[in-house]
Amino acid sequence: MRAAILAGIVAGLAFLVAELLLVPMLLGGSAWGPPRMIAAIVLGEEVLPPPATFDGFIVLTAVAFHLVLSILYAVVFALVARTWSLGMAVLAGTLFGLLLYALNFYGMTALFPWFAEARNGVSIFAHALFGAVLGAVYKMRQRVPRVAPAI
Repeated sequence: MRAAILAGIVAGLAFLVAELLLVPMLLGGSAWGPPRMIAAIVLGEEVLPPPATFDGFIVLTAVAFHLVLSILYAVVFALVARTWSLGMAVLAGTLFGLLLYALNFYGMTALFPWFAEARNGVSIFAHALFGAVLGAVYKMRQRVPRVAPAI
């Protein structure tokens, strides 16, 4: 369980850093747009840009909510990835991240229509990165029970 929680936190932070860096670099948008979109799930649409400026409370809310979701997703992933190799976990994690992208940006838009605006390559990459990091960290931190050698 600890390995899944840690993996969720690390993967969630990797996702956020990728979004904060790549949205301005590749899309010309504000780095604070994605956190506002996440925070709007909890705080309501009134926190959506414009302006997509920094607001400590909004960013803290977004990070906290995103990390809770990341941990929940990591626990689900860990339930099926327990016996997989590192390579398999990274590959499956990447696919899991892409599945989360599809669910978030196509399925959840019925409840949170502003997610449709963020259907782009950066969001796809950030979700794939989330999954790959999730799989890698989980497998590297997973405790495998040691079996005594047969005599």
